Amino acid sequence: MHRSQGRDHIEQIDELVDRGFVEEVIGLIKTGKEASVYCCTTGPVIEADLVAVKVYRGQQYRFKNDAVYQESRAREMGLRGRALRAFDNRRKSAVGREVQAGSWRHHEFATMQALYNAGADVPKTIAAAGPAIAIEYFGDENDAAQQLNRVRLRPEEAGPLFQRIMDNLELFLACNRVHGDLSPHNVIYWQGDIRIIDFPQSVDPRFNNHARDLLARDIDNIVDYFASYGIEASAGALTYDLWHRFTYAML
Repeated sequence: MHRSQGRDHIEQIDELVDRGFVEEVIGLIKTGKEASVYCCTTGPVIEADLVAVKVYRGQQYRFKNDAVYQESRAREMGLRGRALRAFDNRRKSAVGREVQAGSWRHHEFATMQALYNAGADVPKTIAAAGPAIAIEYFGDENDAAQQLNRVRLRPEEAGPLFQRIMDNLELFLACNRVHGDLSPHNVIYWQGDIRIIDFPQSVDPRFNNHARDLLARDIDNIVDYFASYGIEASAGALTYDLWHRFTYAML
């Protein structure tokens, strides 16, 4: 974690500060083309000492080939009238791009909230305001949890963690969610524990025709990572089993 020299003012989190969720920014945890994540001290309405705040980029925030993820998103969001027309016209209008950007933020917060409540290993959601969401911080005051691909697991950890991630994918599917971009980059590790993060692109497999392919890719990425620890698994077989049980309401 890159620690701040004194307090950083991040304008996009002012509303979270005003509402008592955040006091000040300690440092930058990570940054990417879609968003930056900061470690912050908490305000008076949160019992924990630290909170993670994810600040999304502006209207350009979207995934490459986002039509794969956006399929049926308007239906899930319940958009109507002008907002629906703007969403459908998001490539051409500023209003449409803003509606789209807001859809990613809202979708990630709602998805994480539902999965956390179902018992999944995802950060607890705390608050959303403008282009930012506040979620559970994973780590301590000196270091944030590391991405799994940056960690060298102990041999005895690999098997149980692989199974734990697969159990989470099953739970996601039971909650009508496919992550859609899962890899060791968005599984974070701290002292033997994990959290799965980054859900703005997640899809509802009941409505998205690409869901099975996205699930297959998620599983393949995880199987490939754990193969280096000697974990033998068939991504194809795992995908078939999960999708079969989802299709026949057996999860």
